[in-house]
Amino acid sequence: MRLVLQRVASARVSVEGVITGEIGAGLLLLLGVAPHDTDEDARWLAEKVTALRIFEDAEGRMNRSVVDVGGGILVVSQFTLFASTRKGTRPSFNDAARPDVAIPLYERFVRLASEALGRPVATGRFGAMMSVQLVNDGPVTLVIDSKARE
Repeated sequence: MRLVLQRVASARVSVEGVITGEIGAGLLLLLGVAPHDTDEDARWLAEKVTALRIFEDAEGRMNRSVVDVGGGILVVSQFTLFASTRKGTRPSFNDAARPDVAIPLYERFVRLASEALGRPVATGRFGAMMSVQLVNDGPVTLVIDSKARE
């Protein structure tokens, strides 16, 4: 699994003009699933993301997690994170998992992140054309890959 994490002051996702998920301060997570990803990848990634100390403490140091600050999490599926641009100018998405593999792992990640956060996680709609709006905080943006464990 590959994830782009953005620390946000707020974020929302909508499908056909209807908001499907919205948070205040917290994390916007763009999540891609590869064909060989497993439940262990989802578990590792959910635990990593919710424990990352990327929010400022009283001294202005990144020393607090999204759990510590009571922040929200918004998860948006994004198969394009596995795009290959090796050949030509049109990306290939062959490295992204098909929906029969990706949907259960995406849903598993959302459940595990909700458990680690201690409350529901907001989401987009898997496979839909979505509009994502966010206000970056920092900005702080990280790319995390479950296979590389970083």
